[in-house]
Amino acid sequence: MTRRGTKILSAVAVAFTGFVVSSANAQQSPQPVKAVQIIGLASVKDNAKGVLSVGNGQLHFVHSKSNSDVSALSIQDVVTGADSQRAVGKTIGMLSMAAPYGGGRFLSLFRTKIDTLTIQYRDADGGLRGAIFSMPVGAAEVIKKELVAQGAHTSAPAEQNAVSSPSTNSPDKREKQ
Repeated sequence: MTRRGTKILSAVAVAFTGFVVSSANAQQSPQPVKAVQIIGLASVKDNAKGVLSVGNGQLHFVHSKSNSDVSALSIQDVVTGADSQRAVGKTIGMLSMAAPYGGGRFLSLFRTKIDTLTIQYRDADGGLRGAIFSMPVGAAEVIKKELVAQGAHTSAPAEQNAVSSPSTNSPDKREKQ
């Protein structure tokens, strides 16, 4: 009986530990994400590679030579999207175009998926600005949710579009009225 009781107690302890670890992971803020700032931030060169993070009500982009912060409260719109880019690029991609019989064009068919994050914000002088970032798949939505939680606005919340679009825009309801 004691052996059985020990097994039950250890199973309960393992289950409780798993619950505590999963709830602690859910409460953590998102980790910094490697991103490319395509265009838009002041004092950061276009197509700059760096680290994007959200914390203390700010969107932080840190590049090796410069960094930029945008207040979440000044962000008027946050939009995410999915895109793809060439997997073989730069010099090899250009040189492969010279391959005979169109062999180089075959390499351009290989693409990798990326997420995009576009923000529209007001700068310190009240001017309207925008910035576009590209990052690994799945990272943009996490950053968007964190920005909205810290006070940023969005024109297309993901949860609202998924729930309301089938029921409110039904053609059957329009015909009955």
